[in-house]
Amino acid sequence: MADNSTILEKLDGLVARFEEISTLITDPAVIADQKRYVKLTKEYKELDDLMKARKEYIQLLGNIEEAKNILATESDTDIREMAKEEMDLSQERLPVLEEEIKLMLVPADPQDSKNAILEIRGGAGGDEAAIFAGDLFRMYAKYCEVKGWKLEVSNANEGTVGGYKEIVCSVTGDNVYGTLKYESGVHRVQRVPATETQGRVHTSAASVAVLPEAEEFDVVINEGEIKWDTFRSGGAGGQNVNKVESGVRLRYIWKNPNTGVSEEILIECTETRDQPKNKERALARLRTFIYDKEHQKYIDDIASKRKTMVSTGDRSAKIRTYNYPQGRITDHRINYTIYNLAAFMDGDIQDCIDHLIVAENAERLKESEL
Repeated sequence: MADNSTILEKLDGLVARFEEISTLITDPAVIADQKRYVKLTKEYKELDDLMKARKEYIQLLGNIEEAKNILATESDTDIREMAKEEMDLSQERLPVLEEEIKLMLVPADPQDSKNAILEIRGGAGGDEAAIFAGDLFRMYAKYCEVKGWKLEVSNANEGTVGGYKEIVCSVTGDNVYGTLKYESGVHRVQRVPATETQGRVHTSAASVAVLPEAEEFDVVINEGEIKWDTFRSGGAGGQNVNKVESGVRLRYIWKNPNTGVSEEILIECTETRDQPKNKERALARLRTFIYDKEHQKYIDDIASKRKTMVSTGDRSAKIRTYNYPQGRITDHRINYTIYNLAAFMDGDIQDCIDHLIVAENAERLKESEL
């Protein structure tokens, strides 16, 4: 159990800031500055939770102190019994509350609350890898549905016998990146492919990348320097196909602030029949692409600090195996194995994510040495 006084000191140190923010968020000048106001209300909510925890913590310490005094001085058995009960309850709750407070004191990754771009690509294994990438997409689509998140496909390249060679989508909702970031990496599947006549088990893989979606003000893009052109997008046929140039392509010369080297970025978007919509999506993907590149340094810094990190963000690391003959899922980062493959592929992945979050929180607590 941590030293009570150190936890209290940390909490006491936040009281002044909490009071300051409480005043600031009622100030009309602050309310008028939307960006600042949003940031402060978020901080207010976090500190408010800590203040409630502080109040309970002080109360528990007080209860224990009071019960000890009663037990030392009181002879009445009923009163002693009540004091003993009160003390036991408080002493039971104290370490639990301490763990909760410690986690609240570890600074959250500022990216966690962002929306995310989810990219799934078939890897080694040809047609079967594309089919598996399609299965993973369906799994995430179902999961997003359960979470009440909105998933929009921005680019898809279908496999020859089904599934996707690659599919890129944006996911919007509450704390999306903070939840889905654990899915980045290589997902390996072991099963008898539908395309196999001999009934042999094959191993193939698909890679998943989850990136925080760049917000408007994070990335500076000089829109005047974007070169646009349009083309006729293929598709399901019908009246529209060869008449309308709804596909858009953008080229942009981007200078990497970390290295000073310029490179051309090319992005195509053909999802909708509506050209302005495609333009908007292409722009969003350009932002995210640049954001990802510029944040690679930030991600590398984190990765170097966190060698044992659950969410390494390393897209070449094999993170999970889906074994169909045994109906087994194994997450290699935390040695998590369950035998409910059908439900898992149907989007029931929360339990695994919860385990990953717990493991990461344990790492972060070690780092912050609370």
